[in-house]
Amino acid sequence: MIDVINEMLSSGMISRAFLVGSLVSMSAALLGIILVLKRYAMIGDGLSHVGFGFTAIALAFSLTTPLIITIPGVLICAIILLKIKNSSKIKSDSAIALLSSSALAIGIAIISRTTGLNLATCDVLFGSMFAMDRSDVYITVGISIIIAMLFVVFYRKLFAVTFDEDFATASGLNSRRYIDLIAVLAGVIIVIGMNMMGALLISSIVVFPALTSMRLFRTFRSVVVSSAIISLISFLIGMYLAYVYTISTGATIVIVNLVFFIIFCIIEKIIE
Repeated sequence: MIDVINEMLSSGMISRAFLVGSLVSMSAALLGIILVLKRYAMIGDGLSHVGFGFTAIALAFSLTTPLIITIPGVLICAIILLKIKNSSKIKSDSAIALLSSSALAIGIAIISRTTGLNLATCDVLFGSMFAMDRSDVYITVGISIIIAMLFVVFYRKLFAVTFDEDFATASGLNSRRYIDLIAVLAGVIIVIGMNMMGALLISSIVVFPALTSMRLFRTFRSVVVSSAIISLISFLIGMYLAYVYTISTGATIVIVNLVFFIIFCIIEKIIE
């Protein structure tokens, strides 16, 4: 095992993948807690399909850095989805289904008309830690650090908005601003995580760690710490297993997260 780890770390590409994946996993876990508690979990799944649509447009125009188009597009859709959620005219789940299926269809249509189902398309759908170039790595690392810093700086305000938005507003807090911040962070983490997990699996690393932690922990702070640790460990184990057994990295990480969830559920039943 030690020999395999040394072999992995001796590769510059895999070392970068470890750095990027660790940061993305922990950032996604932090944000996932808020999304789960606010019942916004399905928004992550919808935004991943939107991200695929915008990435397909970027690939059609042969852009070397698809994030330039994908990030702004997903951010706009994230804010729109949260505003629709607060509207009584269209149910949020219907809006997510409408937007995600439309974006996915548009992406598939563009790809089938231009590049076709090639390796780059499969990387977008299923993820590839080793398909990122240096610019993607720099952008991903920078954004992950910013997300973690924003979470720490606005921790108390995000906590207030998460548990009682009406009370936070009555207390003088501009709740709408922080809901928009959550939407922006959700959109960004979905986009940068797509390189690692793919559009089909990225929402899992946002939701799984939070749901797993909530099986055993009850305070917000303990769930935050536990989610970050579980997400990081799941990523590291997933990377190791994917390398050893030549399995899709994204799928392996999700399976490890699932195993942790099952273990925590069993422990919860035992200690009840």
